[in-house]
Amino acid sequence: MSVEFEISVVLAAPPERVYAAWLDSAAHGGMTGMTADVNAEPGATYYACERYIKGVNLELEAGRRIVQAWRTTEFSVDEPDSRLELRFEAHPVGTLLTLRHTQLPEHGMKYKQGWVEAYFEPMQAWFAGDG
Repeated sequence: MSVEFEISVVLAAPPERVYAAWLDSAAHGGMTGMTADVNAEPGATYYACERYIKGVNLELEAGRRIVQAWRTTEFSVDEPDSRLELRFEAHPVGTLLTLRHTQLPEHGMKYKQGWVEAYFEPMQAWFAGDG
């Protein structure tokens, strides 16, 4: 049985800026406070959160949507990658970022709080401070 969830956050920056930051190593690391090796190429492998996260860019729609294969070092070898979809929508404050995480293994619900603590909260502070 696979696990899935969807969560959202409002960020004080336009969608194009949030999208670009997600796919730029220095900005991604800046907004999470952890090293990242990411890029804006479809099919490229990426690493985030001190190499705790690894995946592949599956679909990229500039300023609007990112779909990635996603896994952590906690996935067993026989567990397939999960699927991460990020949607960036204009909002009066800046961007409504919606994260949909699907095809997670049974232990995957714990990542919901991880996204809030390791990404959404530091991203809110980073963009509010004109990161």
